[in-house]
Amino acid sequence: VRLTAIVTHEGDWYVARALEVEVASQGPSVEESLANLREALELYFEDEPVPTVSVDGPIVAPVNVRLSA
Repeated sequence: VRLTAIVTHEGDWYVARALEVEVASQGPSVEESLANLREALELYFEDEPVPTVSVDGPIVAPVNVRLSA
């Protein structure tokens, strides 16, 4: 199953989150956070059904928001 992850840098850690399910993990590098996420997802799917994932995957796009001063 191919899922989509978003990685953010939070303090000293990189946090990887799966978009299709509510699973996240962290690590000291992008690579390690993704490896930890992969392991967390494998454990998660031992008890949960695999979601239906579009062949094309999700559309990931930036969104600009105007904020009032």
